[in-house]
Amino acid sequence: MTTYNEVTNYLFSALPMYQRIGEAAYKADLENTVALLDAIGNPHERFRSIHIAGTNGKGSVSNFLASILHNAGYKVGLYTSPHLVDFRERIRIDGEMISEDDVVGFVVRNKPLLDQITPSFFEMTVAMAFDYFATKQVDVAVIEVGMGGRLDSTNIITPDLSVITNIGLDHTKFLGDTLEAIAAEKAGIIKPNIPVVIGETQPETAPVFERTAKNNNAPIYFADQNYTVTDVINSNYSMMLNITSNNGEQQYIGLKSLLCGDYQKKNLVTVVQAVEILRTVGYEIPLNAVMLGVESVVVDMGFKGRWQVVSSHPLTICETAHNPAGIESMLKTLSDIRFSHLHVVFGCVNDKDYTTVLSMMPSYATYYFCKPSVPRGLEADVLRQAAQRCGLRGMSYGDFPTAMKAARNQAEDNALILVTGSIFLVADALKYFSAK
Repeated sequence: MTTYNEVTNYLFSALPMYQRIGEAAYKADLENTVALLDAIGNPHERFRSIHIAGTNGKGSVSNFLASILHNAGYKVGLYTSPHLVDFRERIRIDGEMISEDDVVGFVVRNKPLLDQITPSFFEMTVAMAFDYFATKQVDVAVIEVGMGGRLDSTNIITPDLSVITNIGLDHTKFLGDTLEAIAAEKAGIIKPNIPVVIGETQPETAPVFERTAKNNNAPIYFADQNYTVTDVINSNYSMMLNITSNNGEQQYIGLKSLLCGDYQKKNLVTVVQAVEILRTVGYEIPLNAVMLGVESVVVDMGFKGRWQVVSSHPLTICETAHNPAGIESMLKTLSDIRFSHLHVVFGCVNDKDYTTVLSMMPSYATYYFCKPSVPRGLEADVLRQAAQRCGLRGMSYGDFPTAMKAARNQAEDNALILVTGSIFLVADALKYFSAK
C-alpha cells in the first residue's frame, strides 16, 4: 500500500467500521486503544486537550471551540466523526485536514501493529489523530467523543475541560434505553479534579452528572443555568444573538453565526460557558477571538452539514438531524422560514428509531425517500412504508441523486427542499452538489 486510495480502501474494508456496518464494529472496552497508543508511545500525553460528548451538538460545540481557540492564537487540533465526504475531515489542525501523505505514512509505519491488534476503524483513527497532533506539536486538541463516553476510544485522554452538551435517546442498543442510563455512559468522560460543563439541565440527567462530578471532585457548571440568550435575529443564512451571564459579568453582544439552526442557541451557550472555564485554567481567550471564532467556524474549520444552504433556487438546505431531539430542534428552525411548499429528501440508517422520527415529521410536505450510500442504510421502500403509516406521502427512489432530481423537478422557485434524516444522506448531498 503506497497510495492514499489504497490505504483508505484498506481502512474501510479491513477494519470494522461502525459508520458502514454498525453493531459488528462496536467494541465496548478500551483494551485495543490502550494497547495501540502504548505501542506508538502514548502520543495523547504530549498535548493538552478538551473532551466533548453529548447526544446532539457535540460536533458544533467542538468546531466552535476549535475555531475560537484558533482565533485566540493557539495551534489547534480537532478530531471529529464521522466524516461526510473525505476521511481526512476527521483530523484537522487549524482547520486544515491531515494530508494524504500523513494518512499513508501512519498506516504503512504501523501496518504490522494494526494486523496484530486488529483495532476497529474508529480505534485506529483515534490513534492516528493523537499521533498526528503530537507530531505536529499542537497547543491543544479538541476531541469529540464518537459514541457514549465511558468506553469510547477517545476516553483515554485527561483533558483540561470536559463538556457534555445534552442527553437524548440515541444508540440505545449500546448505551441504554433511558436518559439516565445514557447519561451515566456519557458521564464517563468526567475525570478527577477536571471541570465539566453540562450544556442543558435535564431533570432525568442532572442528578447523574452531579453525582459523578462529586465522586470525582470535579467542578460542574450547567451552562443554561448561568447564561441567557436574547435578541435573536434569524435568517436562512445566518443568526445574530446576545448571550449574557446571569450575573451580568460576561456579555457577548452581536454574536453572529452562519450556523443558524435553532439548536445552535443552546450550543453557543455551552460554548461561552466552556470559554469562561478555560480562562480560569490558564487559556487566554479574548472577546474578539470568541466573536471571530463563532462567525468564521465554517470557513476556519470547514464545518458542514448543519442547516447548510447548498442551493438558492430553489432554496435547498442540508441538516444532519437524525434522532428525536435533533428533529425537534430542526422543526423549530423550519417554523421560522417562509416557503410555498416543503419537499423533504429523507433517508436514514437501519439501526435508528426511524418510526419515532417519521412520526414527528410534517405531514404537509412531499417526501422523496432514498437509501444513504452506506451498508447500514435503510431500504427506501421500507422507509416509505413506515412513513405512510405515519401519515406521510411520498415516493421511494433508488439513490440520493435520483431523489434529489425528482425533488428539484417538482419544487417551484419559492419552495424549500430539505435534506435530512441521516448524517450519511447529507454526505451524499454534499458530494452531489460539489460535483455540480
